[in-house]
Amino acid sequence: MRAGRYRLLVVLLVLLGLHFYLRPRLWSEHLAAAAPDFLLVALMLFAIRARPGNAALAGFVIGLIGDALVPARFGSSALAHTVVGYLAAWGRAVFFADNVVVNGALIAVGLWLRNLIVLLAGGTGSDELVASLALWSPAQALITALGGVAVLVVFRSWLDIRLEE
Repeated sequence: MRAGRYRLLVVLLVLLGLHFYLRPRLWSEHLAAAAPDFLLVALMLFAIRARPGNAALAGFVIGLIGDALVPARFGSSALAHTVVGYLAAWGRAVFFADNVVVNGALIAVGLWLRNLIVLLAGGTGSDELVASLALWSPAQALITALGGVAVLVVFRSWLDIRLEE
């Protein structure tokens, strides 16, 4: 059991490195809205293996990191990540958390929901809200889910993920 926790910690640290080192180098300023969010992938991987309270706390911390980087809507990211972390942990009882396809879908839905909450809590105007939710959020959700699935496939033995459906 302890080895599984250490392996998860290593994967989460790899995702942290991907988010802050690789992500800014691969995505230009113009396409940053569709860049994969590896911090959300880390939150989702942790949340589906944790209790709802622990997942909400992890989401809050990740949200504070996001709020510190974009202080214009301070608090909206913390709220959004807390809600998404809690719901992902709660949802593991409903979904099969050890299936790579289900994990990819949960990551995509979690990212879109996070973006919805951030936009609503940040007081975004209706035109920007519709454009973000209809264009940029689905693109980012798909790209992030593909990145998350790639991480799951690479670390499948560490995370006990099944590749069959």
